[in-house]
Amino acid sequence: MNNDLRAAALAYLQQHHVVTLATCAAADLWAAAVFYVNSGFDLIFLSAAHTRHAQNIASNPQVAATIQQDYADWREIKGVQLEGSVQQLTGAAREMAIALYKTRFPFLQDAPPPVQRAFDQVNWYRLTPTRLYLIDNSQGFGHRDQVL
Repeated sequence: MNNDLRAAALAYLQQHHVVTLATCAAADLWAAAVFYVNSGFDLIFLSAAHTRHAQNIASNPQVAATIQQDYADWREIKGVQLEGSVQQLTGAAREMAIALYKTRFPFLQDAPPPVQRAFDQVNWYRLTPTRLYLIDNSQGFGHRDQVL
């Protein structure tokens, strides 16, 4: 793998906060935007178990996802497209995910008690990409480089 491309993709992940997940279970397709923190190329996110995307992930852990800004000019579009699998975290892995998340989003350190209770009750997930592309239309329409 090209080290410059890898570094650019990791920097992009670090500079953004929201990933849009595309999930599917049986005939149920859904997309949902969630805050994430990255650990390398893995994306850590949280969600309540009753949400449609969490229900889909419980049935089928394979997902696709995108991370991008909202651009007015298609020639400026940059982003990440990926596919991979999601696992729900428990035990030490869950605690590590919470610590990473609180480091990335420090406002959660002093959140009011109702937010803290809700935060403690959600499920934590790790999305591990099997394929990841860096998109950069400034290099040409539809330009993308495979990173993983």
